[in-house]
Amino acid sequence: MTDTTLPPAGAPHDLDALPDAAKRIARLLHERGHTKPVVMLPESGRTSAEAAAGLGCSVAQIAKSILFRRLADDAPVLVIASGANRVDEKKVAVHAGEVGRADAKFVREKTGYAIGGVCPIGHLVAPVTLIDADLFELDSLWAAAGHPHAVFNLSPRELVSLTGAPVVDVALREA
Repeated sequence: MTDTTLPPAGAPHDLDALPDAAKRIARLLHERGHTKPVVMLPESGRTSAEAAAGLGCSVAQIAKSILFRRLADDAPVLVIASGANRVDEKKVAVHAGEVGRADAKFVREKTGYAIGGVCPIGHLVAPVTLIDADLFELDSLWAAAGHPHAVFNLSPRELVSLTGAPVVDVALREA
């Protein structure tokens, strides 16, 4: 596994070079004391595999943000999971109530981001957030920064600090 804590070669260090949503996240991260930069992938990071390939890290190191719709009240439920895991909706329901899939419109309305760029922080509507316990098996993670090509590096502990979310088992385990 590669510990990719430096921006990829050619990544913009200038805030003005970032798309608007990524700029917003860079500022928010800075306000919260996060010191690592938002970087742009040369290719899309819409999927965990694409992001991992662009960063030269394992798929497990991608902290993917998956938004669900809580069925009882339409509240957004954000699960930040290892890119290597599928999320078990029954496990999510134990912590957040029964959930269903969120379509692209719901994701954009609740988070302010397009699918593939959903950041763990900075949502339009504060979601119920859960963090996949499997992320704590890793030292270094990459998360989306508001745009399908924008990412930032952090540790699992920094993810908890930034989100205030509980760490729970949400991974689907095939029997």
